[in-house]
Amino acid sequence: MAQEVVKLDNIWVHYDGIPVLEEVSLSIEANAFLGIIGPNGGGKTTLLKVILGLIKPSRGKVTVMGQTPEKGRKSIGYISQHNLFDRDFPINVFDVVLMGRYAKSGIFRRYTEEDRRIATDTLKSMGMLEYRDRQIGRLSGGEQQRVFIARALVTDPKLLLLDEPTASIDPNMQAEFYELIDSLKERMAIVLVSHDMSAVSIYVEDIACLNHRLFYHGSKEISADELEKTYHCPIQIIAHGTVPHRVLREH
Repeated sequence: MAQEVVKLDNIWVHYDGIPVLEEVSLSIEANAFLGIIGPNGGGKTTLLKVILGLIKPSRGKVTVMGQTPEKGRKSIGYISQHNLFDRDFPINVFDVVLMGRYAKSGIFRRYTEEDRRIATDTLKSMGMLEYRDRQIGRLSGGEQQRVFIARALVTDPKLLLLDEPTASIDPNMQAEFYELIDSLKERMAIVLVSHDMSAVSIYVEDIACLNHRLFYHGSKEISADELEKTYHCPIQIIAHGTVPHRVLREH
């Protein structure tokens, strides 16, 4: 039986009395690759922050690795949608990745040779070792995301949370980025929040739709009715085969 890394049971979150998440229940098992889609403001980022223990639910129970989110988040790597930092700040790629080791050891401990070896090996696996001495602000958006993934991976996480990770990446580089993410799924569970339906349909194994409420049935196949419930508007599906065509209801 697969290990359960995250369990959400009847989660509600309110902002100023307004429900952002309603009755959300979800189980994520080890090595799962789950895509979460939904409209802006539907609660996707809030859901990730609940798993991280950064937002406490108004109601319901959350466990991460069988523990509270605050204790279990040491086993989570997180890549946010927007990495806000001073691009002129004089810190190089290697030091950015090395900072990820604080999650395991605490910020008041000196880096060890093991820390440096792990950072080096992780940068190499991301294809970024040659940039180790480059200032982080001088890299492209795609190169920066590779560095931030390396920073998340140096803790050897059991779960990787990705919140719109390609938002700052050139479209020509996005396929390469998703291939990189796909290669990690043998090592950990992955949750990908994205508006990129093509990437979600190609790479993820299961898809959940979230618009305050969660629509999820453990599959990557989603009907037009489910999408309309999520986005609250009519949906047209484009099928790509020999000739792309709209899939109408009579199909």
